[in-house]
Amino acid sequence: MKIVTDEKGHKIVVIPEIIFKNRQNIDWSAVENYLKRYMGEIVTIAETGDIVYIGQKFPDEYTGSKYTKRLKGTNAKVKANAAQAIPKMLEIATEKDFHENRKDKHSSVAKKGWYYYKTRFALPVYADEQKRRFIIFIRPVCL
Repeated sequence: MKIVTDEKGHKIVVIPEIIFKNRQNIDWSAVENYLKRYMGEIVTIAETGDIVYIGQKFPDEYTGSKYTKRLKGTNAKVKANAAQAIPKMLEIATEKDFHENRKDKHSSVAKKGWYYYKTRFALPVYADEQKRRFIIFIRPVCL
């Protein structure tokens, strides 16, 4: 995993390989098990100095949300493979924005609300079993 900078100065985490390959039926339990390696890690967001603790609920929240369960095709594959770079994606997150909590189910963990950031990552695109290029994704991160 490496971090590169584009011509506009945006940092991008380059994910070198696709490890969750199936677009139609992502094995979310395998993704959840992969994410467990990050539990207990502390990451500092470079732009703001905010400290993020990756807790025990994170793997289940990442893979078990209603949003994730609705994902199909390329979007599911992208989210599954982004799991490889969670700490680095947090580290380079930018554009901090606050949103009030709107759901009762989050009242114990986000009484006042959530912080959203943008993060960028690139995944390889293959043609004929050879890596041809990378596609850059810009995604929100909610903390």
